[in-house]
Amino acid sequence: MTHAYKELDVRPILRNGGEPFQAIMEAVQSLKPGEGLRLIATFKPEPLFRVMGQRGFSHEASEIGGGEWEVLFTPEAGGPADVAVSDDAVSAAMWAEPVFHLDLTELDPPEPMARILSKTELMDPGEVLFALLSREPVFLMPELEKRGHQWVGNYDETGTAYRMLIRIGDAGVR
Repeated sequence: MTHAYKELDVRPILRNGGEPFQAIMEAVQSLKPGEGLRLIATFKPEPLFRVMGQRGFSHEASEIGGGEWEVLFTPEAGGPADVAVSDDAVSAAMWAEPVFHLDLTELDPPEPMARILSKTELMDPGEVLFALLSREPVFLMPELEKRGHQWVGNYDETGTAYRMLIRIGDAGVR
């Protein structure tokens, strides 16, 4: 199957000392079903491979000269990954109903992350929080894991809101 690719050149952002991650995620969110992303960067963006893999994309990286790279992110068969989960997430059957529901779709980063982390500090082990966000909280996910919490998340049917369940870990793990 031949895929169409949307191109994003992040070299100018990187050369100006900027962080292109937000631009990359916005480009990914704007992809049409079955469309891939052709990313041009000043280095091989290996940390991005895991993030994109969790979103249902394979990658093919090629050096294009002068230390610069082209990466083709291609949607895998079946489309984007339905659900991303933390490395230590336990069976969904062990998750309680959420005790808190947060709609954070109108907030700009880093406010959603700050509110979620603040709320988790008030919760007991095993309790679950549901959050609705305007984008995938890729910086929140490792922070939750570092604190001993598990999470599962995915985009809603429209692809415009990210839904996340967070299960509070044991107090001794935090």
